[in-house]
Amino acid sequence: MTWNEFILNESNKDYFKKIMENVNNEYKNYKCHPAYDDIFNAYKYTSFNDVKCVIIGQDPYMHDGEAHGLSFSVYDKHLTPSLKNIFKEMSSDLGVDINQDGNLEYLTHEGVFLLNAILTVRDSEAMSHKNIGWEEFTDKTIKLLNDREKPLVFILWGLPAQKKEKLITNKNHLVIKSSHPSPLGAYKGFFGSKPFSKCNEFLIKNGIEPIKWYKKNNTLFDKG
Repeated sequence: MTWNEFILNESNKDYFKKIMENVNNEYKNYKCHPAYDDIFNAYKYTSFNDVKCVIIGQDPYMHDGEAHGLSFSVYDKHLTPSLKNIFKEMSSDLGVDINQDGNLEYLTHEGVFLLNAILTVRDSEAMSHKNIGWEEFTDKTIKLLNDREKPLVFILWGLPAQKKEKLITNKNHLVIKSSHPSPLGAYKGFFGSKPFSKCNEFLIKNGIEPIKWYKKNNTLFDKG
């Protein structure tokens, strides 16, 4: 199975045709994010067989220069509040100093599948595409990964992501969950949850190369 095969197969179904009809109408009549060509970037950057870890977000960032089809990642180099907290936890968890920009594309090449449950959004209107059908498509994505025999890790931050746990029934896989890394949730269980080291410990236990979670030689991350 490849993501291209999966998307091609789904694209022939009525529900997916309806999604794209809605998306095309939205992009024609409103400013939307991410850029149209970036909607399926999560599927482009990490092949199905290479997925080691899935991080599920809610919907894309809703302002210019941010969303580019990867959950929690920003297209430009500024850090959102959630990303700042993700990197703080990464630094604490892995015991390293991290200077990082907000573009997480590098993680996709490490086998991290950065999936939003909803793949598009109107500018400045969070969750505005909640009811156009994306959840059916992304739930099928999660189920397909769940059915894979090769072990992988699902990281679920916050209640919307944790609702996807019911789709993850394969005992080969590990589910790691905590509160959301946003400022409202980070101190309710995200900080100290050690998702990055737990993920790598599981991968190593199953004979899989661990993920290199951080880049070096960047200067944009302020711990303050």
